[in-house]
Amino acid sequence: MRIALFTETFLPKVDGIVTRLKHTVDHLQRTGDQVLVVAPDGGLTEYKGAKIYGVSGFPLPLYPELKLALPRPAIGHALERFKPDIIHVVNPAVLGLAGLFYSKTLNIPLVASYHTHLPDYLQHYGLGMLEGLLWELLKVGHNQAQLNLCTSTAMVQALMEHGIERLSLWQRGVDTELFQPHLASREMRSRLSQGHPDSPLLLYVGRLSAEKEIEQIKPVLATIPNARLALVGGGPHCQALEKHFADTPTYFAGYLQELELGSAFASADAFVFPSRTETLGLVLLEAMAAGCPVVAARSGGIPDIVEDGVNGFLFDPTDEKGAIAATQRLFANPNERETLRYNARHEAERWSWSAATLQLRHYYRTVIAAQTLSSAA
Repeated sequence: MRIALFTETFLPKVDGIVTRLKHTVDHLQRTGDQVLVVAPDGGLTEYKGAKIYGVSGFPLPLYPELKLALPRPAIGHALERFKPDIIHVVNPAVLGLAGLFYSKTLNIPLVASYHTHLPDYLQHYGLGMLEGLLWELLKVGHNQAQLNLCTSTAMVQALMEHGIERLSLWQRGVDTELFQPHLASREMRSRLSQGHPDSPLLLYVGRLSAEKEIEQIKPVLATIPNARLALVGGGPHCQALEKHFADTPTYFAGYLQELELGSAFASADAFVFPSRTETLGLVLLEAMAAGCPVVAARSGGIPDIVEDGVNGFLFDPTDEKGAIAATQRLFANPNERETLRYNARHEAERWSWSAATLQLRHYYRTVIAAQTLSSAA
């Protein structure tokens, strides 16, 4: 198959969407498919054999790490040269509108996927009054697709309730070769704890942005004796968080990748994740694959991954003391913590990227066949 993949974010950006897309492109190319990635220009022209068509853009005012790339006619010319069998639009917003347009004008089957729960983000940026309008725009965009994929059952339900049709689940995936418990090291513990490797070590990995509610970790940190906190990642909320955690033993580690990131997960005692806006929470699966016990909000797609008391702990995000109680429980019983580590790794091993991509290829073929039959009728 020849697949044109439109995305509002791609390399060199680091986030959960890019992680999924990287593995998806890699596995599609391995199976003999050809992928064209249409994305904001990040300086790359190729990834794992796939061509990247970079579209120049400008930083998003509320989120400078994201580039806003506007559709232009040259994209259509690139598609005509590539001759895709299917177009897949990831989070259709701005650049993705070109994917929607050219699927219609060139009569190419269309799949869309939903990875960022934007309506829930609005309140964190003072734009809550626009939620209804945003849902209407999402409905108009997604309902042009022959298939809409979500990464958790909670998101399938949320989109269904807001009138989005033809929904299916795109299963999770995680790199269990990169994220492994044996990567734990005292050197990494010392680095993340700023020279206190014997102290309890809490970890957060992900975007440092307002919607992640990272401030909620501060009272948790205060209630675990001698605990240290490491925040791994970057984002527009970094300076505000540095001020918020200024009087605490918190280390801002910046971005870590590959084996360093795997070692960070494996070396921590607990991965604390207060976000309520996750469509899935891929980073949770990475922590679990590395054997790091997870304490996360019971919200969005997270309960699809974390089974409370079995492979991690969930807390009610509306309860101010919920995260504190769950983390205290984790540290109170070392034997239970080791059971959680084992079960977390076992759960992660069920979800390979190759299986997730095999499922996606099946979806593609089904949509292509349906349009072929419709055109012949």
